[in-house]
Amino acid sequence: MEPARRILGIETSCDETAAAIVLRHADGTGTIVSNVVYSQLQDHAAYGGVVPEIAARAHVEMLDNLIVRALDEADTRLPDVDAIAVTAGPGLIGGLIVGLMTGKALAAASRKPLYAINHLEGHALTARLTDNLPFPYLLLLVSGGHTQIVLVRGVGDYQRWGTTIDDALGEAFDKTAKLLGLPYPGGPAIEHEAASGDDKRFSLPQPLKGETRLDFSFSGLKTAMRQTAQAIAPLDDSDIADLCASFQKTIADTLDERVGRSLARFKREFADTVDNPQLVVAGGVAANRTIRQRLVETCAGHGFSLVAPPPDLCTDNAAMIAWAGAERLAANCPADPLDVAPRPRWPLDDKSSALIGHGKRGAKA
Repeated sequence: MEPARRILGIETSCDETAAAIVLRHADGTGTIVSNVVYSQLQDHAAYGGVVPEIAARAHVEMLDNLIVRALDEADTRLPDVDAIAVTAGPGLIGGLIVGLMTGKALAAASRKPLYAINHLEGHALTARLTDNLPFPYLLLLVSGGHTQIVLVRGVGDYQRWGTTIDDALGEAFDKTAKLLGLPYPGGPAIEHEAASGDDKRFSLPQPLKGETRLDFSFSGLKTAMRQTAQAIAPLDDSDIADLCASFQKTIADTLDERVGRSLARFKREFADTVDNPQLVVAGGVAANRTIRQRLVETCAGHGFSLVAPPPDLCTDNAAMIAWAGAERLAANCPADPLDVAPRPRWPLDDKSSALIGHGKRGAKA
């Protein structure tokens, strides 16, 4: 039997510095041998968001040691790996440069092929690592920088069905939390407060409800939260909990409606070829328990199964980058040249046009 292919992965696109070793076996299954992540959360918490310069500096300081740890934990030497996969975009340019230059140096020194990976492809293919999922399937990517619905037809074959026209969902959580005086990151803080709140106290608008296109919008909801909070100020603890619960419920309702339309489209287009349709959810917001439960219900109502990788593989990590490299190696995709450039904006579906609504954030989706 053909031996397993061993891939070193490197991830530095935002505020996690990570390295991992992943095996791809001859039967297409995968094994995570090591997965080391350094979170910069405390470095950025005081600023209420990620500071690019601080993030890049931390990557420089931490990455070499993390790669050594990943190799040691996997009982692997650099000459033993079959390829090196590194995030080349999208993300913060400083962090991308640190990771990509490190990956290039290792590839040149070891004479191993280099795969410059789209960070979103890492998310898109993670379910094949964790659940050996067959193509095609739908991906709901909900993170701090991206909110998309993507048809995943194969390695390198993606079609974007919907994207945000303004704020990403994770960004909406962070900005709403800051408005309410809650700590960064906003998603876990809002989920914690919502657990004791009344989600029916405040009626908030559901963005794009009823529209046939599959895009998202969250800036209006964020504005409605600010106006509602200002109308009842000063806020006590009960007000904050009720606002968070109402906000979280509206997000869940929005995803139910938007995603439901996508599932219906998938069933129409693949009714004759896919017997067990699957929706994969990935990205940091996928860790929210209320949102996960609503997506389970949405999928069940449309005859789908929900595949949600473990939370540590939904947030930024190097195992998903290594796996994307392994998938590309197995598919005989050509390696990237050592002069490949980082791409801070890099759509997963190169044929899709950027959608710009109230601002330019949709351009990176």
